[in-house]
Amino acid sequence: SQVFGALASEPFKVSDGFYGTGETFLFTFSPDFEVFKWTGDNMFFIKGDMDSLAFGGGGGEFALWLDGDLYHGRSHSCKTFGNHTLSKREDFIIQDIEIWGFE
Repeated sequence: SQVFGALASEPFKVSDGFYGTGETFLFTFSPDFEVFKWTGDNMFFIKGDMDSLAFGGGGGEFALWLDGDLYHGRSHSCKTFGNHTLSKREDFIIQDIEIWGFE
């Protein structure tokens, strides 16, 4: 199994465009712990609507994309975070999910 995800700099919301700040980042624990911070190349941090939630962008792909049911996901490399594909395969099924909120 793999563990990867994102820390969002702002609460999730329905949006037409991207939002968030350079404090947003991606991470993975498998096979090694890695953090992918903002590269400064663009400001495509977080985008969400009723059908999906996405992190990072550039080149027509999201770094991490989750469907509206939080069941299917997809990962690609992206310019926002300079990450590699977080999952073993581009498309994946979510087994467990944790969402935390900070105030």
